[in-house]
Amino acid sequence: MSHQDTYLHNESYAEFLATQDDGFFAKYADAVQAGRQGGRLLDVGCGVGQVLRRWQENGFEAHGVEVSEPSVRRARESGLNCQPYDGRALPFPDGHFAGAGALNVLEHVEAPEAFIPELVRVVEPGGRVVISSPNFLRALGFRDYHHTMRGLANKWRNFRRLLAKRRQMRLAPDEVRFDRLTPVEKEPFEPDDDAIVATNGLEIAFFLKRAGCAVERVQCTDRYVPGLAEFGLNLTPVRYAVFNAFVVARKEP
Repeated sequence: MSHQDTYLHNESYAEFLATQDDGFFAKYADAVQAGRQGGRLLDVGCGVGQVLRRWQENGFEAHGVEVSEPSVRRARESGLNCQPYDGRALPFPDGHFAGAGALNVLEHVEAPEAFIPELVRVVEPGGRVVISSPNFLRALGFRDYHHTMRGLANKWRNFRRLLAKRRQMRLAPDEVRFDRLTPVEKEPFEPDDDAIVATNGLEIAFFLKRAGCAVERVQCTDRYVPGLAEFGLNLTPVRYAVFNAFVVARKEP
């Protein structure tokens, strides 16, 4: 059984997603639709459909795909356009959407280096692509929820790893790969603990550029925070070493 197959019939996963309030998804949803007055948008890993509902209310044709059958069922019962997805090939033609994104999905994908160009493929030239995931290479912070982020030894290791990846991107770009994680299985279900990819803003931006996108911004804040705080947190390269990885790009013509 693949890692993604563990979500296929996981009722606990669907229940967990249903507990997330709309504010959790707001910044991501707004970033995908930004600058558009209508059109088709895609949420990959749409869960039970909070983002789809927000887009529909804003006048967009909202589409979602999800590996979890219980989540697909819940979204459809709410009248949302959601279909099953194998976690690999998106069932849409090239350039089908005005914008697309994936929130807290990339860290659970078995082939993240292939996932990003596949997401970009289904977006039309000039369309937005947004990927938001935890930053598993945090070198600063506190109250860190994943074991790879906790403690001074891990933070020092993560800082050195970020520097090594920057050097590799410059000297051997074809060798760049996301680091893999060993999933932690817990009861009750906690999705971030069973992540298998050490997602981070530096590499997400790198692979979006390689897939033909211009990266507009990389931020460490995946939710709305007061303006001055958001500006300060994302002003310097320190944003690559804290909190989350929120990357907004535009597909180039």
